[in-house]
Amino acid sequence: MKNEDVANLFYEIADILEIQDVKFKPQAYRRAAQNIESLGENIEEVHKKGKLRDIPGIGEAIAKKIGEFLDTGELKYLDKLKQEVPEGLLMMLEIPGLGPKKVALLYKELGISDVQDLKSACENHMLEGIKGLGAKTEENILRGIKLLESSKDRYLLHQALMDGEALKQYLNVLKAVKKIELAGSLRRMKETVGDIDILVSSQKQKAVMNRFVDYEEVAEVVMKGDTKSSIRLKDGVQVDLRVVPKESFGAALQYFTGSKEHNVKLRKLAISKGLKINEYGVFKKDSDERIAGDDEKKVYAALGLNYVEPELREDRGEVELALKSEIPRLIELADIKGDLQVHTEWSDGISSIKEMAEEAKKRGYLYMAVTDHSESLKIAGGLSKKRLLEQIEEIHRVNRKISDFRVFSSIECNINSNGTLDIKSEVMNEVDFIIGAVHSGFSMSEDAQTKRIIKAMENETMKILAHPTGRMLKRREAFKVNIEKIVESANANDVFLEINAFPVRLDLNDINVKYAKEKGAKFVISTDTHKMAHLDFMRFGVATARRGWLEKKDVINTLPTRQIEKLLRGR
Repeated sequence: MKNEDVANLFYEIADILEIQDVKFKPQAYRRAAQNIESLGENIEEVHKKGKLRDIPGIGEAIAKKIGEFLDTGELKYLDKLKQEVPEGLLMMLEIPGLGPKKVALLYKELGISDVQDLKSACENHMLEGIKGLGAKTEENILRGIKLLESSKDRYLLHQALMDGEALKQYLNVLKAVKKIELAGSLRRMKETVGDIDILVSSQKQKAVMNRFVDYEEVAEVVMKGDTKSSIRLKDGVQVDLRVVPKESFGAALQYFTGSKEHNVKLRKLAISKGLKINEYGVFKKDSDERIAGDDEKKVYAALGLNYVEPELREDRGEVELALKSEIPRLIELADIKGDLQVHTEWSDGISSIKEMAEEAKKRGYLYMAVTDHSESLKIAGGLSKKRLLEQIEEIHRVNRKISDFRVFSSIECNINSNGTLDIKSEVMNEVDFIIGAVHSGFSMSEDAQTKRIIKAMENETMKILAHPTGRMLKRREAFKVNIEKIVESANANDVFLEINAFPVRLDLNDINVKYAKEKGAKFVISTDTHKMAHLDFMRFGVATARRGWLEKKDVINTLPTRQIEKLLRGR
């Protein structure tokens, strides 16, 4: 049982209680959920040891509920709460930007109890007469509904990869499984995926299929066949499994990894060479003689191509470069030497500076930057001038205690609407460098937003532009900004563009990364971590960088400590 499953139960309880206008309890359930999410061990193991109440925020009543769910897979209290509110209200909570209080208000004032009614009410301007709501609210809700509809049945890379890798490990226990790989858009590491594809080489298809459909996380067996089966997991993701003979495994892996556009390009190339390519292999067109199929790299070689990494297979020029042996050597996770956006307990993180530094060092990093929030971001515990100076002293103490590791002092500074940085001028030079980020004013016009960010980048102490378009996958669209002008200004002012590895951000996206690289920009890949386990998110930032064609030389936190110090030093 994943800790996230239990945490999500308590978030749902908190939402329902807030809709019912219950006082105090929602905060208690949210606090419990947050502490369960950040737990360093499996909550099932904690339950078995009888130590649930050792978790901060977990009292006797909540501990009993956790135990009930872990033991039975159900929670009667939540079932009872769900019966007390219209089902449609819970669906309305999925609309980005629409919280429990607003849902309760809409239900109370207008009797709106589902997404379709809400959409109709907004289109007919029925919210404008309600205090605290208005035309802007209607506009935002309609935008949120559109985002919800467009992302329906799409799953974050983070979630899909956890599911896929767990299933891969589960199936690989069978001796009958000779080879096994993830395929499809998940193998291409797209930021969201529609389903999971798994490919297996085996001569005992029945045994593989039986184990597949018996997986404990299966909610529904969609279909079961001899060579293909489909299941739907409890979290909603559909998984398709194909079993192929060993002589076709490489060709099938290439074919089912895609993308469609990339595969069309390969088929045309094959035809031009008197060959044909499909999921069974590469064949001579006239004789049907198989010339490749068991190994994916040999499939590309048979077409006269260098091997193309899965992340590049989007028909963005990779086939043409592979023909000329000019495919870039993409950055790898092992190239990363440090994380340059880390939050601690000083603002909205949960670990101390020393704990985060020790964890980063364990992972082989040479450095990290503490980047807690600036003062105006009250909701995230932003640091006042006094607290920032105190934190810098704490960073100095940690640096003296931990050998062969450097903690940089920084701050994730809010970019004000007028382009100034939310930090007192007298402490700007006390930190090693400043990260600038937009955390408010997302609805500004493209021209105003662009000028705002450019002005901030012209400040000589700002070295990194964090999550440059402000998007949050399935939650919030990117704000309007002229990427071309942002990249131009970043280059002119020696500002590095962040690829934020946090799974709901992955910002910049791969398209913008590739564009910025072509214009000569340099990048930072950071996790935006708020607890130690978030350091694992670096893999998703690296995946986005690879999809954007980045090489090691394009990313500054592949450099050793002394070189990064020089680059981050203010102009």
